[in-house]
Amino acid sequence: MDLLAVLGLGQTALELGLICSLTTLALFLSYSMLNVCDLSTDGCFTLGAAVGAVVAISGHPLLSIPAAMLAGMCSGFVTAFLQTRMGVDSLLAGIIVNTGLYSINIAIMGGSSLLNMNKTTTVFTMAKSALANTPLAGQYDLLTVIAAVALMLVILVLFLKTKLGLSIQATGDNPDMVRSSSVSPIFTTTVGLCLSNSLTGLSGCLLAQSQKSVNIDIGSGMLTIALASLLIGRTLMGRGGIPIRAVGMLVGSFIFRLVYTIALRFNMPGFMLKLVSSIIVVLAIFLPYLKSRSPEIARQLSVRFPRLFPAKGRETAGKEG
Repeated sequence: MDLLAVLGLGQTALELGLICSLTTLALFLSYSMLNVCDLSTDGCFTLGAAVGAVVAISGHPLLSIPAAMLAGMCSGFVTAFLQTRMGVDSLLAGIIVNTGLYSINIAIMGGSSLLNMNKTTTVFTMAKSALANTPLAGQYDLLTVIAAVALMLVILVLFLKTKLGLSIQATGDNPDMVRSSSVSPIFTTTVGLCLSNSLTGLSGCLLAQSQKSVNIDIGSGMLTIALASLLIGRTLMGRGGIPIRAVGMLVGSFIFRLVYTIALRFNMPGFMLKLVSSIIVVLAIFLPYLKSRSPEIARQLSVRFPRLFPAKGRETAGKEG
C-alpha cells in the first residue's frame, strides 16, 4: 500500500468520523451528562437524513441543515415527554420512538425506502462551487464537515458552561440537588434530549448529503458506533474538563472509523462490520476495567506463579537483605 493510498484511507476515515462524531457528541450529552441511554438514536439519525434530503431536493440546501436539526429536536422532545410526563422507562421510551420513526421516515421519503440526490444541490456542492479555482478545491468535503463540527463543538462547550448547561450536567448526577435549586429535572431532561437529538439529526443530514443518497437503513447501528466512539474517547482522554472530553469524542469517532476503513480495505465482508462494532465496544469497556484491576491481578499471579511473577515487595526485600 503506497503513501497516497494511506492518506486516502485516513482522509475518508476523518470525514466519516467527523460526521458521526456529532452523534457521539449527542450521546455524550444524553448518556454521560443526563445518564439517559437514548435508544432512539438510529431512528433519529435516519430522520435527520430523510428530512435534510427532502428539503435539499426541494431546492433549499441551506435550509436542510436547520430542518434536520429541528426534526431531531422533535424526536428528542417525544422521547423526553414519554419519560418525564408519562412514566415510561427511558430504555422503553427510546425503543418506542425508534420503532415509530421507521414509519415516519418512510412517510417523509414519500413512501420509498431510497432517495437519490445525485442531481441535487447540497451544502457540499455549494462548498465545491465556492472553493473552485482555489488550492482547497479538492478538499471541499472535508472542510465543510470540519466547519460544521467545529461550530457545533464550540456551541456545545459554551452552552454546557451556562447555568442551564450546568443544571443539565447535575441532573444526571443528583436530580434532587437540581430540584432544590428551583430548576425542574423534567425541564433539564427535555432540553438535554432535544439538544442531543438535534445533533444526531444534523449528523444524519450531513452523511446523506455527503453520500448523495438516503436509505431507510442509513441509521442502522449508529447507536453502537456512537457508544463505541464515546468509550474510546473517554479511555484516551480521561475524565478532564468538558472541552477535553468533547474533543475526546471526536478522536474516538476518528479511531473507530479508521478501524472500519482498514477492515474494508482488507476486503472484510460488509456483514462482518456489525461484529467489529460489538468487539470494539467490549474492548473499550474491558480495557479500563482491566487497568483498574491490574494491581489485584498482579498480586494473584504472584501468589499462584511466584517464579514467573515475583512480587515487587519480595524482590525489594531480597535486595535489601
